[in-house]
Amino acid sequence: MLETLSPKIIFAIASVFVSAVLLIYFAWRTIVTANWYKKGVDFYQAEDYEAAETAFRNCIAMNSTNDAVHLLLGDTLMRQGKVEDAIAQFQEVIRRAPKRADAYLRLSNAYMRQEQRAAAIEQLELARNILRKQRQINEAARVSRLLDKLK
Repeated sequence: MLETLSPKIIFAIASVFVSAVLLIYFAWRTIVTANWYKKGVDFYQAEDYEAAETAFRNCIAMNSTNDAVHLLLGDTLMRQGKVEDAIAQFQEVIRRAPKRADAYLRLSNAYMRQEQRAAAIEQLELARNILRKQRQINEAARVSRLLDKLK
């Protein structure tokens, strides 16, 4: 039977098979990542920050480009007093997505925890500028009021 199949048909069958395998693989990765994310959020809400950290790190191991998970991991690390590690997470998000004002706000908070007032103010100013450009006027005004208190 195989000798009667043309190379085109064999190629088509192989292409369909490879596509199906890849589809199954990516679907599995998506499901596993979503499960780790949900576990991390559940642990965070239950204030089990060590378990949340593990879940978020597992999620990042499956998909390192999810900025929301990096921010949540940073928040989790902050809750555990691991400020340097949290700063690294926030900076990673800023490096990849420089228009994420929430990353600058979180980074500012981390710097305040380290009593690095000037660095915190700088991050707040960057966040405010981004919020203004994104026409999030109320949020920008809130950050401006915070800056006025800090200066």
